Amino acid sequence: MKHFSKGLFVGAVIGALTIAAPQMQAATPQDQLVIGTSLAQVLSLDPQQATEGKAVEIMSNLYDRLVASTADGKILPQLAESWKIDDKGITFTLRKANFASGNPVTSKDVVYSLARLLKMDQAAAANLKRVGYDKDNVEKLVKAVDDQTVRIDLSDQVTAELLLYRLTTTTTSVVDSVEVESHAVDNDYGNAWMRTHSAGSGPFTLNRWSPNELVILDANKDYMAGVPKMRRVIVRHVPESQVERLMLERGDIDIASALTASDLATFQNKKGFAIQRIPTGGFYVLSMNAGNKYLANPKVREAIAYGIDYKGIEKTIMGPYGRARNVPVPENFDYAIPNPDWHLDVEKSKQLLSEAGLKDGFSLTLKTIAQTPRIDLATAIQASLAQIGIKIDIQQGNGSEIIAAHRARDFDLLIPQTSAYMPNVLGSMEQFSSNPDNSKEANNAGNFVWRSAWDIPELTALTAKASMEPDAKKRGELYVQMQKMFVEQKPAVLPLFERFEPIVLNGKVEGYVGHPSQLTRLDNVTKVETQ
Repeated sequence: MKHFSKGLFVGAVIGALTIAAPQMQAATPQDQLVIGTSLAQVLSLDPQQATEGKAVEIMSNLYDRLVASTADGKILPQLAESWKIDDKGITFTLRKANFASGNPVTSKDVVYSLARLLKMDQAAAANLKRVGYDKDNVEKLVKAVDDQTVRIDLSDQVTAELLLYRLTTTTTSVVDSVEVESHAVDNDYGNAWMRTHSAGSGPFTLNRWSPNELVILDANKDYMAGVPKMRRVIVRHVPESQVERLMLERGDIDIASALTASDLATFQNKKGFAIQRIPTGGFYVLSMNAGNKYLANPKVREAIAYGIDYKGIEKTIMGPYGRARNVPVPENFDYAIPNPDWHLDVEKSKQLLSEAGLKDGFSLTLKTIAQTPRIDLATAIQASLAQIGIKIDIQQGNGSEIIAAHRARDFDLLIPQTSAYMPNVLGSMEQFSSNPDNSKEANNAGNFVWRSAWDIPELTALTAKASMEPDAKKRGELYVQMQKMFVEQKPAVLPLFERFEPIVLNGKVEGYVGHPSQLTRLDNVTKVETQ
């Protein structure tokens, strides 16, 4: 790991900002919202392709879905003004709306968008594929009844309630079929164009995206719910926490969302600023490649689980970003089981490695995106596992490199993050407990467990059973069984910390309500004249 030149660069930038500060004091324009964050994971802005957190937050403002969810999990109308549920499916009635191009939103656009998602068959399709929708049956199950009516039949693997939640995700965004098809090349469904352009009906349109630099969104003046309060939203790539802190203090940005715990703490009870700590229902995870000769052994995975100082890392590094939790269900969710007794126990870890025939230890690589707090987390895991004889070589990379490695099973250890698509056990845990086909030939890179080559047929079947159980009490009993089975199998996708998104806002910002699934809408955000 090379820190020296990076440190010099950061020091020089901070020094320049500090020296120049008296001459550079300025506030952002009153009609523009400026957000500082890390854009390292933003690889595409095609909603039927991109799934990474910051891309989701941007796309949720470019596109509408049939339905939306509130921060506390209620389903609300969006493009659908109403819907009716029967025992075979859901019928949606669309409201009158237009895309930014001026084209009307019709049921044909809804059918096209869901078919596009499943026919492109990328990672974004996993949430629907997991419950029985695929490129071969989508046009049979999703139909335009008339211009303003869409019918989605249930597969035999999902209830109507759970399907509605899946339809709140950005991957099911409704795109302008006419505009997208006009840019299609070689049957790519317009993907090459859509990666860097927008074709939605949302409150904003994409003005510009410069990778690892900035994203500019312009207000959609014809938005169906009214013109957004902000004329423009600028999302700036500011991966260095100290630089971002100084920019927020000086008024160069309105919101900071990539601060280290120590920099974030400087805003605690500080006049003129507010802190939001948004629960995501997701986790920071240590993914272990079960295709690795060492990590295929459950005893080795258990040794690693006992070889990490969760409480120490929570206190010194994670802070507002996470709390120690090794079950992939937030502890405050209904039916969440207590945490297993995994804690730093060097002697127990060494004993387990000895039982696995590895008393002399071994070496692994750990890949991580170079952003807060994952770099510091990787370093702490490296130090922790060194105590039990596992030597870790950390490999940092940008979003495209690390995400590609994860999806290709090209890693030993890797630190990804997850979120929940609905606020219950299934919404948080399903991606940890379902892997219908673990074969390499399946190439199911959209499946979180498949990426770790962890074959879990019994847990997968139990998860599918819970997805179809209509009785709430019986479903809750299945949720408990799922969690217990997950722990018993010494997971190759080990939750480390329940994940929170801490952000700091300038006190002038009003109406920003962070969404657990990063579906934060910005059209009602305003800035007051005085604090």
